Amino acid sequence: MALTGVWAVKVRDYLKIESAADLSRSEVGRLGTAILFIVAVMIYAGTKFAHVEQSYLLVAAAVIGAYMALNIGANDVANNVGPAVGSFALTLTGAIVIAAVFEAAGAIIAGGDVVKTVKKGIIDPEDIPDSITFVWVMMGALLGAAIWLNLATWLGAPVSTTHSIVGGVMGAGIAAAGWDIVNWDSMGKIALSWVISPVTGGIVAALTLYSLKRLVFYKKDPLEAAKSVVPVMIAIMAWAFTTYLCLKGISRIVSISFPVAVMLGLVAALLTWVIVTPIIRRAAPHLTSDRAGVNRLFTLPLIFAAALLSFAHGANDVANAVGPLAGIVDVLTEGDVEGGGSVSIPLWVMGIGALGISVGLALFGPKLIRTVGSEITELDRSRAFCIALSAAITVIIASQLGMPISSTHVALGAVFGVGFLREFLEKRMHSVVENVLAQHRGDQNFEEVERVLRDFENLPPEAKSDMLDRLKQMGAEAVITKAQRKELRQALKRQLVKRSSLLKIVSAWIITVPVAAFLAGLFFFALRGMMLP
Repeated sequence: MALTGVWAVKVRDYLKIESAADLSRSEVGRLGTAILFIVAVMIYAGTKFAHVEQSYLLVAAAVIGAYMALNIGANDVANNVGPAVGSFALTLTGAIVIAAVFEAAGAIIAGGDVVKTVKKGIIDPEDIPDSITFVWVMMGALLGAAIWLNLATWLGAPVSTTHSIVGGVMGAGIAAAGWDIVNWDSMGKIALSWVISPVTGGIVAALTLYSLKRLVFYKKDPLEAAKSVVPVMIAIMAWAFTTYLCLKGISRIVSISFPVAVMLGLVAALLTWVIVTPIIRRAAPHLTSDRAGVNRLFTLPLIFAAALLSFAHGANDVANAVGPLAGIVDVLTEGDVEGGGSVSIPLWVMGIGALGISVGLALFGPKLIRTVGSEITELDRSRAFCIALSAAITVIIASQLGMPISSTHVALGAVFGVGFLREFLEKRMHSVVENVLAQHRGDQNFEEVERVLRDFENLPPEAKSDMLDRLKQMGAEAVITKAQRKELRQALKRQLVKRSSLLKIVSAWIITVPVAAFLAGLFFFALRGMMLP
């Protein structure tokens, strides 16, 4: 027997070693694939610009741009698909495939032939002494932002890539020409968005979820209520995403005004309602009349939402990776460093951004997808639907009000908003419990009251009203002491939002711009020191 026990221990130790070795091989494989992608970009850029006098600068810039794109894919894309994965509407593999395809499509199809670069708005390029210094500023900005994104991904903190590159440009610009080069009014608006973005996203998501609860989940027959409510909510989603894509994606190809975008959204909403209503009515008899049954109605809308958010993200945020790179290409090939202009982003540069984001997502994205989808608060499909809808609506409202917001902050704010709404509703229900308990005096049948309340604790909010009715029916026989009420009150308190995740993410948001700026300044001085004769 002793010998058998020894062998059992050895087998367990061997399995642990094998598991660790498999993990190590997996990490090496991902890192190796990323390096191969960067090497491929380096070879391509070196071949394409062999005739350019300072081709080594172009090659270096292309490599840094590819590294930045990898980190955008690893960190920022998780916000688009994380809720769908956390609610089990999509598998992790399915989410990665959908996000990679639609991110690339958005970047290449709607990324724009002419995109305003970070040359304008954050710093004044006229204060930069010469074109080569401008190149070093852009390279320092890209490298500083990319390093910070890499670190944030390693820490498991989703951050704004837009704010990262803004901080990078600011820091490298200050290193090159001093504090006066920065447009501090723009930086003030960006700092304000740290508060506006998550708060607005959280409020919109919480209001949407609360409406869904009142109209569907708190009804005696949730599935019957869902037959009329869910098609309307899906139609609202169709309106929001159509308007959002017209303003933030298709407008890169064809100019579309806000009223036209809204009208197109309304047409899409009406068509969606007409198509979806009979589909839901046909599906309803095959579903259970509870929360789980209603949640299944949101599966396809969530998949479409993940795809559309990824498309819009690719169309807009690819410029974070390739905008500075396009500026460098423009300067080194055309010699143009005028501050008021915009530069044409070549297709090969856009391809680096699109492919880099997709590769970064596939290799390193799962960590942040899990963080957004399951580690902040528990998400089911109805909650994930409210988060996706909130992201689209908030960006539409903010864009029309001229508020500079981050889509990353909006999406994560929506996740926190959903979680805190759940906490609020639970606490409000618990206050009802305390009022019920306060009506009882004495010490009889405490075990029965305790059993009922323990069951109550684990029920969803919509089922708790029935439990309260049962408790009230126990009348004067369900009596507990003040000390026992205090004990049960503590047992009923639950934190439905993970506070450690909240603290980590908010801290990362606050330091994103200054850390990226500091790193970019360091890299500017390092690059200038290496490049000067």
